[in-house]
Amino acid sequence: MTPADFHFDLPPELIAQQPLPERTASRLLHVAPHLAGPPARDLHFSDLPGLLQPGDLLIANDTRVLPARLFGQKASGGKVELLLERVVGETEALVQLRSSHAPKAGSQLAFGPDVTAEVLGRQDEFFRLRFSVPVVPVLEQLGHVPLPPYIRRDDVPGDRQRYQTVFAREQGSVAAPTAGLHFDEALLAAIAARGVEFRTLTLHVGAGTFAPLRPHQLKTGRLHTERLEVTTELCAAVADCRQRGGRVIAVGTTATRALEAAAESGELRPLRGETSLFIRPGYAFQIVDAMVTNFHLPESSLLMLVCAFGGTDRALAAYRHAVASRYRFFSYGDAMFVERAPVGAPSGANSLGVAPKGAPTGSP
Repeated sequence: MTPADFHFDLPPELIAQQPLPERTASRLLHVAPHLAGPPARDLHFSDLPGLLQPGDLLIANDTRVLPARLFGQKASGGKVELLLERVVGETEALVQLRSSHAPKAGSQLAFGPDVTAEVLGRQDEFFRLRFSVPVVPVLEQLGHVPLPPYIRRDDVPGDRQRYQTVFAREQGSVAAPTAGLHFDEALLAAIAARGVEFRTLTLHVGAGTFAPLRPHQLKTGRLHTERLEVTTELCAAVADCRQRGGRVIAVGTTATRALEAAAESGELRPLRGETSLFIRPGYAFQIVDAMVTNFHLPESSLLMLVCAFGGTDRALAAYRHAVASRYRFFSYGDAMFVERAPVGAPSGANSLGVAPKGAPTGSP
């Protein structure tokens, strides 16, 4: 298994550079697990409540994105750009730094007249910095929204609200859990009226989510580390959902990763800490039955997770359909509703057929 096995051709113009005026105006591709017949439908995100069933449990990631990009300069006067990976203490952080020459341990960086940071050293591909003042207030005052590298524009004030979910609560991410960006309060109310329970967990997304897969990750089967919390109350809600015959539906790959990390022992348990879980084809899912997810980068760990969940050939066929149908891709793009492939099913013995919007799943 190599990253090249998860490649697809994507015209650059399909990479969404701006959010749509309304959160729920995105398109939604429903990918069902059937092994024969046309299992997919082109829908709109506002159709999501109709795909849910009374008794289901919808779980989203309530992490809040920090304005995690800072611009400063070295003592030499050279420019430096900082992207936070994660805060590791009140005044310390792991960061990515971009400058003409990598700063050495002991050097000083300035991020405004009253904010400096000392480079303590390297930790893997990141730099560890100690700031002269607490980190989070500096980011809130001076930071920029850390739009992903494939959004080729500077952030604008509106991104502070739109690159954030309506249920964001726990501050700590440097990238949005993008499947959650499609929800607004009216849609959440419609989902509740459907008899679907809504709960949250927390996984703080790190900048490593955009990094190319590295050989050691493929060899060890572990990814970059991210902080998470799955509470006792959420574990009880999952147990109640199972007891009433409902499905557990994760909003995004981050919620999926958190739930599965909390169940690595074979049983869902409260977890507050870190995970480096790498979900790829061959993984046996413990908790999640269906997933709402955006379209992800070719050859990425997130696409590998979707392939593990829905079946590799079926997921990649859905991506090819999305390209042909001019779906919008990545963070500000459209979404999929993917139902888990049956255990033991071939990775993709059949091609993906797509039914027109409104046609029942499996219809011609």
